[in-house]
Amino acid sequence: MSITAYVFPGQGSQFKGMGAELLQKGAFANDLLQQADKLLGFPLSEVMLHGSEEDLKKTNVTQPAIFVHSVVHFLAGAYPAPHMVAGHSLGEFSALVACGCLDFASALRLVSIRAAAMQRACELNPGTMAAVMGYTSEEQVEDICRSITDEVVVPANYNAPGQLVISGTLRGIDIAIEKLKAAGVKRALKLPVGGAFHSPLMQSAASELETAIHATSFNQPRCPIYQNYTAAPETDPEIIRRNLIAQLTAPVRWTQTIRNMSRDGASAFTEIGPGKVLTGLIAKICG
Repeated sequence: MSITAYVFPGQGSQFKGMGAELLQKGAFANDLLQQADKLLGFPLSEVMLHGSEEDLKKTNVTQPAIFVHSVVHFLAGAYPAPHMVAGHSLGEFSALVACGCLDFASALRLVSIRAAAMQRACELNPGTMAAVMGYTSEEQVEDICRSITDEVVVPANYNAPGQLVISGTLRGIDIAIEKLKAAGVKRALKLPVGGAFHSPLMQSAASELETAIHATSFNQPRCPIYQNYTAAPETDPEIIRRNLIAQLTAPVRWTQTIRNMSRDGASAFTEIGPGKVLTGLIAKICG
């Protein structure tokens, strides 16, 4: 039997004019866009259609836009029912809709709260992230992060073999980059992001999101969701809630997630949403 695995992208996959594709999907897609505008209290669909790249980079816009693009594509696309799903960071909320654990409105409301809470956390605890490539092993990068004891620096995204992202305070990331280069790591480069995502600096956002998640109904998913926090398949709504909260301050274990999905029978992966970032990562992981 062919195992259908769907994956959903996270922040950074947005693009100018991303709403045009959705309008081509007919009345149902248009209804969902109008529902999103009403729920969010601002015309997201207009920004997705006509907004500039700068407009789309604003966290309160970016996260709902990517979520809406992904979920509308899935719901209006007549895709076969998935056997397993996963999403990268923000994409986990899209995956939860795809497996029936959350409905569209509930998930979008959580995404909106998450985006606003993350923005506040960035302002409260300024930080940044850096991409690290050409290292000897993941343990080498982890050890260097641990060696910086007077600042916050942690692994944030295990994206693919040889591609890891670290997150932390502004000074901490500068120190880590110096140490990584001194250790012979080929490339350690700051990313153009507004905060230290998937690090302890997001704790205030996790606390805000926790309140919203516990006030939201989660259904029994129709298939396992492989969550960022553990990289393991999950079907228990209460554990899914806990993992979703923990995700904000813990690393995205994408490499481990894809390997576990492959181990459990996924023969092919379909990326649903803007861009093909995950498709490229999966090729590196499974290649």
